[in-house]
Amino acid sequence: MIRVLICDDQDVVCEGLRAILEASPELDVIGVAHDGAEAVELVSKFLPDVVLMDLNMPVMNGLQATQAIHQKYSQVKVLVLTTYDADEWLFDAIRSGASGYLLKNTPREALVKAIKDTVAGKTHVDPAVAGKLFSRVAMNTPAPDTALIKNLTEREVNVLRLLARGLSNADIAQRLSLTEGTVRNYVSQVLAKLDVTDRTQAAVIALRHGLVDLNEL
Repeated sequence: MIRVLICDDQDVVCEGLRAILEASPELDVIGVAHDGAEAVELVSKFLPDVVLMDLNMPVMNGLQATQAIHQKYSQVKVLVLTTYDADEWLFDAIRSGASGYLLKNTPREALVKAIKDTVAGKTHVDPAVAGKLFSRVAMNTPAPDTALIKNLTEREVNVLRLLARGLSNADIAQRLSLTEGTVRNYVSQVLAKLDVTDRTQAAVIALRHGLVDLNEL
């Protein structure tokens, strides 16, 4: 059972989200917060698996709450659900530690899937803003040394391609018929060879080298 905390300052939105999520037998809404400060308090009390976080709220906004949760309770995933598709909201949310970014017009089936996938380690970014995110990250990332990619084995390149598409280690293992532990080792080797510290940086390098394109994300 995936334990979900909803955070939104509009009662009608909270009620609607609760009804949608509790219709899924795999999701359990363990609480509702109406501002970021209350969300942080409830996270400390209940330690949910994922927080469904609005951004523009009183007292403490969603960006501040996401950063606080990410710093204090790194095991708790924050999935942003907002009406804002402006660049700065998106980039600030990612910088604050959000695990994904969805718009409120996301269909209910897609929302439920995104919550499950977020807990499984995947990253969901709404298609309406995904292009902005990767364009900005790629633009601000120094051009990688092509020798880095050439230094990867064929298996490592395959792992990098799937990693860049947002697949978790478990999903990559299933795709490549490997154990999850073996995939974890490959991911570590890929990050080391690319001289990066996280999966997002590795994904950007994969994009810049044409190993994956935005249509696959």
